[in-house]
Amino acid sequence: MKAHDFISQLQREHIVAAIREAEKKTSGEIRVFITRKKVSDPLAAAQEHFVTLGMAKTQERNGVLIFVAPRDHRFAVLGDTAVHARCGPEFWATLTAEMTGHFRRSDFTQGIVHAVAKAGDLLARHFPRRADDQNELPDEIGED
Repeated sequence: MKAHDFISQLQREHIVAAIREAEKKTSGEIRVFITRKKVSDPLAAAQEHFVTLGMAKTQERNGVLIFVAPRDHRFAVLGDTAVHARCGPEFWATLTAEMTGHFRRSDFTQGIVHAVAKAGDLLARHFPRRADDQNELPDEIGED
C-alpha cells in the first residue's frame, strides 16, 4: 500500500477524538505522527520525532508517540522515560501485536484508535489527571 492510500483512508476525526478522550483521564500526552518518508528503522525515526515534537519536554516525562511509516509498512510506539519505567516491555509488545492485527486487516484507523485508547488507559493508571493539568502538546495528527 502506498503512503498516500494509507493516509487517505484514515478517519482523522476519530483518531483526534480518541486522543482527546484518552487525555481526559491522564496528565500524560499522546501524539500520532505519520511519515511519508522511507524509514528503515521505525524506532529510531520515532525517537527522533519524539524529540522534534517536544515530547521529551513534558512536565512528568509521560508522553507516548504512535509513529507510523505506511510507505514501508512499519510503525513504532514509544513512551517517555517515566512511562517506560512503569509499564515495561510487555505492554509495548502486546500493544504492537494488537496494532499489527488491525493493520493486517487494513483497519488502519481502528488500529491507531485502539493504540491510543490502550496507551491512555496505561497513562491513566500511572499518571491520573490532576486538577491543574494542562494539555502540553497538540492533539492533531502530525505528518511530514
